[in-house]
Amino acid sequence: MINKTYLINEIIKSLEVLHQDAFDAAMRAYDTATNEESEAENKYDTLGLEASYLAQGQSKRVTECEADLNIFKNFKITQSDSLISIGIGSVIYMLDEDDKALIIFLGPAAGGLNIKLDDSIITIITPSSPLGKILVGHSVDDEVELKLGHTNKHYTITNAF
Repeated sequence: MINKTYLINEIIKSLEVLHQDAFDAAMRAYDTATNEESEAENKYDTLGLEASYLAQGQSKRVTECEADLNIFKNFKITQSDSLISIGIGSVIYMLDEDDKALIIFLGPAAGGLNIKLDDSIITIITPSSPLGKILVGHSVDDEVELKLGHTNKHYTITNAF
């Protein structure tokens, strides 16, 4: 069984790397946007303008990474061996209709992030994601169905804590 404290620490480490990468990219974009070589030589020269848009987007990404990081640094972990119903902070083991195993962490932020622990990949989802909305309130042995366009995916919850 996964230790939630260890998982949260690994999530924080991954978010710190993402934050640093975003910060570095924002600084490179800013440097490009403010470099005198980026000044427009004519009305069709848009390198400086494009670099400033990129810098703006990268700085927004830095802010989002900081927010996710702060949420997880302040996240209160609940440890239990069993769970009545799934909620934020739950680790969920599931099988899809092809008996492929999935491990999900229902987190407060950073949806889509994958964390490798030992030989397992844990995918973080949030309650606002399609799968997160379906899982909240369910418990072990429940079957859930996720509609993705014209496709339906079926999952069985095999463990949750």
